[in-house]
Amino acid sequence: MKRRHVLGLVGSGALLWVGDAFAQPKKAGAPKKPAGPSPDAAKAAPKEAAKPVGERLALVGATLLRAGEAPLVDAVVVVENGHIASIGTDPSAAAGAKTLELRGKLVSGGLIDPLTRVGVTEVDLEDVGREDALSNEQAVSAGFAVADGYDPSSPIVAITRREGLTSVGVLPVEGLVAGQSAWADLDGETPSQALTNRSLALHILLDDYAVGHAKVNHATALYQLRELFDDANAFREKREDFEKRQLRKLAASRRDLEVVVRALEGKLPVVFHVDRASDILNVLAFAKAYKLRAVVASAAEGWKVAGELAAAKVAAIVYPLDEGPRDLVARAAREDNAALLSKAGVLVAMSTGESHNARKLRQCAGNAVRAGMPHAAAIAAVTDAPARIFGLEAYGSPKVGRVANLAVWSGDPLEVSSRCERLVIRGREVSLRSRQTALFEKYR
Repeated sequence: MKRRHVLGLVGSGALLWVGDAFAQPKKAGAPKKPAGPSPDAAKAAPKEAAKPVGERLALVGATLLRAGEAPLVDAVVVVENGHIASIGTDPSAAAGAKTLELRGKLVSGGLIDPLTRVGVTEVDLEDVGREDALSNEQAVSAGFAVADGYDPSSPIVAITRREGLTSVGVLPVEGLVAGQSAWADLDGETPSQALTNRSLALHILLDDYAVGHAKVNHATALYQLRELFDDANAFREKREDFEKRQLRKLAASRRDLEVVVRALEGKLPVVFHVDRASDILNVLAFAKAYKLRAVVASAAEGWKVAGELAAAKVAAIVYPLDEGPRDLVARAAREDNAALLSKAGVLVAMSTGESHNARKLRQCAGNAVRAGMPHAAAIAAVTDAPARIFGLEAYGSPKVGRVANLAVWSGDPLEVSSRCERLVIRGREVSLRSRQTALFEKYR
């Protein structure tokens, strides 16, 4: 599930995938003291963070890239109270604002990687450096909220931000039902300032590594999931009997069942990490039977069932660097997976699936373009699609009224020769300094 990719320069500056391996984490360490509200409190938390604040800011003269629209040349983007107040070409709209003159530059929405462990993993193989899994290794931990371990001061946050990322999905990684992911903006001094959604989605791990780690096959995993969701239905209908201990023993704890009930009621998306085409079809049938807001992640063989995914209106979050047999359930992985899914009408987002290398998201998107995905679709897949998939209407491609998460580029964002020169998160220009730049300056 956590991949390490080897990258090499080719052509006009895109990257070529030449191999990958799997880093298998050690068992998680002792339980940590929660860093935030309990999952019960998370249910009541607002979907988006407190109102962003920032000075009135105008980005003037750049070419603005937006999903579904032609590039806007000599754009004037005005930001106020942390949101985009106006978009146009009239320079007078910038009156009274702090102005950033950006002639010759490109501006896009801030990049978003929806499947990372940024802020919850420092050192993969050290228990003390991981907050991404429930420590008792149980198969079902739906009530586990990775937001409780998020650290906005992690050095990885600043390093990731340097490459134009403004938001990430932070996910749990172990067990069959791993828990709930969170959405974090890469700014803020405390978890409450950074986390805009503490319960973004429920994650079910059916890829080869996860099922192998749980020591069950895929058929058994689906059997266990049916039992869990049936029990959650029974819990929902007979909660009073459950509290009185007048209901048969159920497959999970009360806290886990409460989260699954939210998924059954359509209040919480369910992300199925799955690769094999036949398993994807099983997931589609499962999601239809239980009326879930399903998303598939990784989906290495998704291209084989692209029509079925499109018909079911199930979005896909893919790893563009997958190519060639990766394991027994991704034998037909191919580098144009994202392009073929998008062409079939599937809503596609892209991810690195990484923590330390989430910063390479734009390089992954560049490879998707090299493999046949239209450039505009690739930009949308890393700026707009993640927000659409999870129903976060205030985020995504630049639009009036949305949170002002913007990146200023020296050139095409998908070219490795381009640089992110300025970054705006929630209407505030943030520093691009990191521990790496500090060390470079100290020892140059």
